[in-house]
Amino acid sequence: MAKTMRKIRVGSVVSTRMDKTAVVELVWKQRHRVYRKQMRRVTRFYVHDPEGQCAIGDTVRIQETRPISRTKHWRLLEILSRREVADVRPIDLETDVAIEPADGEVDSDAPADAETENGVTAENNEDA
Repeated sequence: MAKTMRKIRVGSVVSTRMDKTAVVELVWKQRHRVYRKQMRRVTRFYVHDPEGQCAIGDTVRIQETRPISRTKHWRLLEILSRREVADVRPIDLETDVAIEPADGEVDSDAPADAETENGVTAENNEDA
């Protein structure tokens, strides 16, 4: 098969967990033959990425090639666009800031110090 005759596809990277391999997803639509509704179909390709330059969300162009492994038959040609990913940091849970309820709100976790178990207030209990 000549290099010019090889299939070329454009898809989105969905996984880069494997070493030198990326999973590229190609979404296409197909019309149901009886109900005539368009259905969304997804094809996943295992792509050879020797330098590990792909990231999740990137739009890439891939090309069919000789079998590299049992599942890899495509190689990365180029990265068309990169997805901007914001840096997300875990929330610091060991802060000393106490959150108090706003005026008019009742804190359901706080113990009811004005009432006893019988529903009688502490002031009424002392008078008796």
